[in-house]
Amino acid sequence: MKEITRCTRCVMDDASDPTIRFDEKGQCNYCTKALAEKDSVYFPDAEGERRLNALVDTLKKEGQGKEYDCIMGLSGGLDSSYLLYLGHKKGLRILGVHIDDGFDTDISKANLARLVKATGIHYVVVTPDGPQFYNLSKAYMRAGVANLAAPQDNVLFAEIYALMREKKIRYFLSGGNWALECIFQWGNTHTSTDVVNMKDINRRFGDTDLSRLKFLTAYRRVWDQFVLGIQSPRPLNYIDYNRDRAFRELKEFCGFEYYGRKHLENIFTAFTQLVWFPQKFGVDKRTAHLSSMIVSGQMTREEAITELSHPLYDESMMAGYLTLIKEKLEMSDEEYEEIMAAPAHDHAEYRIDPTLIAVRWLRRALRRL
Repeated sequence: MKEITRCTRCVMDDASDPTIRFDEKGQCNYCTKALAEKDSVYFPDAEGERRLNALVDTLKKEGQGKEYDCIMGLSGGLDSSYLLYLGHKKGLRILGVHIDDGFDTDISKANLARLVKATGIHYVVVTPDGPQFYNLSKAYMRAGVANLAAPQDNVLFAEIYALMREKKIRYFLSGGNWALECIFQWGNTHTSTDVVNMKDINRRFGDTDLSRLKFLTAYRRVWDQFVLGIQSPRPLNYIDYNRDRAFRELKEFCGFEYYGRKHLENIFTAFTQLVWFPQKFGVDKRTAHLSSMIVSGQMTREEAITELSHPLYDESMMAGYLTLIKEKLEMSDEEYEEIMAAPAHDHAEYRIDPTLIAVRWLRRALRRL
């Protein structure tokens, strides 16, 4: 078996990542890059407060004469929930959007209900067409690709961008943040806006068409951002964003409950993180999540290594999750076992949207200038 090298500063390793590199101190390119970027993106100080207040002023000015100042997606997870809480404290009129794909955990449903009641925001729940959505998710599993979350993410962004055009909202608040997400493994992923890739996978492996699902293409997103001026600021980068403190504040605010590790507020996402990635791609996503917390000073490397020594999941919990997933996807036990035993595949083995290729080329060219 291959000997695994682990970063001496964070806990990223080369078990499944051909892009990772280590310097003479044994420190990896991921945490080195994150630390180099910190001062230009993360402001947990007076400068952050100034930037946050300036952003709030801009949003309120932009929202004059409109129903809302901004829009945001709500998953039921910590980052989007805390962002809603922060926006509420700042007096923003937020339009919240949630995608109910049938896989929300009970804790997630309860947390969302508490948040919506406590903040009093206008809350839109989008339920994609079940047969077509589940068929697409099954097609992704049959294709053996990494980003099983692409259909859910794209449906969410399609609804958000459609509402922004309809309501003339220019600002989509993103829960993305440096403190808990500064490290993200580059391999084994693909953008959720590649609808060409999505439809090719469905054409090859799906059982139905996708006529009743709404999608956001890469071209439409680029058009809306550059022509209509849609922006996606990240307010959590303007505060001292600490995971444990955020959970405590949300619990005091509305009774928000802890649901487990990052991204486990959704059953299908939990399966992707805890079963699909480790078994199909040899990837333990905990390394990136824990390394982000090490770099942001919220956890020691020793604590992270201890966390990695624990089992990925509770067997009985995952058995229940798999039963629900197979039921909704109309997948037999035999097909599931065949899929999990089959080789993994890269998204690039299927058609790629030429718009994305052009945008990547342009960005590389601009960086060289």
